Amino acid sequence: MENQPQILVVDDDREIRDLLARFLVRHGFRVETAADGKAMWAVLRDRRIDLVVLDLMMPGDDGLTLCRELRGKSDMPVIMLTAMGEDIDRIIGLEVGADDYVAKPFNPRELLARIRAVMRRAGAAPRAGEGEAPASVLSFAGWSLDTGGRTLTGPDGQPVELTSGEFDLLLALAERPQRVLSREQLLDLTRGRESSPFDRSIDVQVSRLRRKIEPDPARPELIKTVRSGGYMFTPSVER
Repeated sequence: MENQPQILVVDDDREIRDLLARFLVRHGFRVETAADGKAMWAVLRDRRIDLVVLDLMMPGDDGLTLCRELRGKSDMPVIMLTAMGEDIDRIIGLEVGADDYVAKPFNPRELLARIRAVMRRAGAAPRAGEGEAPASVLSFAGWSLDTGGRTLTGPDGQPVELTSGEFDLLLALAERPQRVLSREQLLDLTRGRESSPFDRSIDVQVSRLRRKIEPDPARPELIKTVRSGGYMFTPSVER
C-alpha cells in the first residue's frame, strides 16, 4: 500500500471531496482531503503527497493563492478544478504554476486521466505495460536537460526549477529543434489533449519557460514565435 501514489483533494464542497476520494481509492490511489487552505497545509506537513487536486473557488485563500504559495515551496504537481467557461482563471492558474486543469462539472474519469498523465510526466507513476524510456541529456546553448532525472541545468551550472508542465514543453521543443510546432501539436505532445480554439495554455507555459531560460524574455532567441504557425526551438541540440 505504501507504494501507492497519494493524492490530496482540496475543495470546500464536501460532496465533491467524498466522491473523488472514493473514486480515486477504487483506482489505486491513497487519498487525503482538505476543505480549505489551512487544512491543506496541515496535511502537507504530515503526509507525503504526490499530487494536489485544488479547487479554484474556495472561501478564504482561493485556489490561485494556494497554488502560488505551494509553487513557491515545492514542485509538487497541481491540477486545478475550475468553473466551466472561466478561461481567464485557467490561464492565471497556469501562470501561477498549475500543471493542468479540469473544468467543472467534470467526469471523474477525465480527472483520473489527467492525474495519471501529470504524474507520469512528473515521474511519480509508471506507464502501464511500458518499460522505462532510455534516459539522455539534451544540451543546447549551454543548457543541459536531463530527461531521466527531469532536471534542467543552466550555463552557470546551477539547477533551474521547472514544473512538470514546463519540463514537458521544453522536452517536446528540444526533441524537435528547428521545426515549427503548432499549439495543437504541443498540447498533444505535452498533455495528450486536443486544443480548443481559445485554449491559451501553451502560450502561458511558453511565457513562463521563456522567463526561466531566455536572456531577455521580451526578445526571445531560444523559443521563437512563428506567426500563424506556433513556436520553433532555434538552438542546435546534442545528445
